[in-house]
Amino acid sequence: MADMLTLEKFEEASELVKEVTSETKLIYSEFLSNQTGNKVYLKPENMQVTGAYKLRGAYYKISTLSPEERAKGLITASAGNHAQGVAYAAKKYGVKAVIVMPTTTPLMKVNRTKSYGAEVVLKGNVYDEACEYAYQLAEENGYTFIHPFDDLAVATGQGTIAMEIFKELPLVDIILVPIGGGGLATGASTLAKLLNPKIKVIGVEPAGANCMQESMKNGEVLTLPGVNTIADGTAVKTPGKNIFPYIQKNLDDIITVPDEDLVVSFLDVVENHKMVVENSGLLTVAALRRLNEKNKRIVSILSGGNMDIITMSSVVQQGLIFRDRIFTVSVLLPDKPGELSKVSDVIAKENGNVIKLEHNQFVSINRNAAVELRITLETFGTEHKNQIIKALEENGYQPRQVRTNI
Repeated sequence: MADMLTLEKFEEASELVKEVTSETKLIYSEFLSNQTGNKVYLKPENMQVTGAYKLRGAYYKISTLSPEERAKGLITASAGNHAQGVAYAAKKYGVKAVIVMPTTTPLMKVNRTKSYGAEVVLKGNVYDEACEYAYQLAEENGYTFIHPFDDLAVATGQGTIAMEIFKELPLVDIILVPIGGGGLATGASTLAKLLNPKIKVIGVEPAGANCMQESMKNGEVLTLPGVNTIADGTAVKTPGKNIFPYIQKNLDDIITVPDEDLVVSFLDVVENHKMVVENSGLLTVAALRRLNEKNKRIVSILSGGNMDIITMSSVVQQGLIFRDRIFTVSVLLPDKPGELSKVSDVIAKENGNVIKLEHNQFVSINRNAAVELRITLETFGTEHKNQIIKALEENGYQPRQVRTNI
């Protein structure tokens, strides 16, 4: 494995993965460019046949195995995208694949993995627990283990993304790459530095799962006590030990983003590029606003698009709330006929769209003095929301914004 991550191996992998990957040409984002003052391009790996870049590393890794190793059957642990990559690649090679996935894995990823012919085992709450069980099964059954990130051949396959970026945009200044365990960041940063030592490659992690950032600060791999993020594909407690030296050498910086930024980024990409990108894939989009750079050519790698409908629905709702497109306001009214109509008239004049009303007569022991009316409204954004609140105040009400539950 020591001869991996060389320019020769990256070139070999780049040709090989073409057998299973789709061409994901860069997309120039006028919206994100205007928002950030840079020239932003998106690398849409969410458009791969398995919905993520992971197919690259899985297919290349399996190609390096001997026929005997493949014949034993393959096993891996994954939160979803590597699972589909291994399952699809194993099917292409005609070999058995067993995938251990955390019990929290979205149903869509589980079903898609099964659809490629793999046997799926659900175990543990996070990737690390699933991985431990996968090693146990590998030892018991003699399977060949395909690690999702801590493997130099896998990282070489993932790095083919950088080769494609350079072919399309030779003068790229910055590449933003999501980090879970670090395989993609290892491959992309190592090849990028081989092709242009002056380029910046910046990793992006969820704030609630920043295992690589903490390991970099520590100077050696460490394990987080726990992870808490909606970016399930990057919810990793321990980064790869084999790949860590390459990260230390080639990654220029690591940015962390909170889950709230991912929610808003989902809406940005859906509304402006008509693409569904999963939360882990949105890390690099969220990071764009945290860069202290201007007039640079930046590529954001959208690592995957495997998001189940329930998660998507929740993200859309929360995104609308974060953007003040939906908000809830509470006002106190006398319990008299016609009071509700008066409030409705004020809101209607300001073009607010009422989507839910809650009338609570028991907020006070004196109903004649006050009952509570909670109004959930759809607006055009923060300015419109403030306009409605001001109109309520000017009409003698004392509106109080409250947590929105829809």
